[in-house]
Amino acid sequence: MFRKLMAGFIALLWSVMALAAVEVNKANEAELTSIKGIGPAMSARILEERKSSAFKDWPDFIARVKGVGEPTAAKFSGEGLTVNGTSYKGQGAKPDAKDTAAKDTKDTAAKGAKPTKDQASKPATPAKAGAAS
Repeated sequence: MFRKLMAGFIALLWSVMALAAVEVNKANEAELTSIKGIGPAMSARILEERKSSAFKDWPDFIARVKGVGEPTAAKFSGEGLTVNGTSYKGQGAKPDAKDTAAKDTKDTAAKGAKPTKDQASKPATPAKAGAAS
């Protein structure tokens, strides 16, 4: 009975530790590589950059560590990595070219402007039956 209780306690403790944040300015190589997406090469780059000075914030981390951009920083943060105790709060996703083109098409149609050559080649969407004009 005691063994089962102890095993349960250890499992609970282990799961809490796995969910704990990993501070980039204090973590060792093993702690960094516990973050999904950070392998030995990335952790080595992080530790090398940290030798010169601690990371001030996420933009400083992104600027100094080769191979880390906003999407990667967001992913690392979601996996538990922090810089000075804070999670990454990025600028948001940039719209796709497809999303922008679709928005432009809708804007042009809404303004009653003449469609572009590209837009004119697309078939018009038929009006729903029973819709008032």
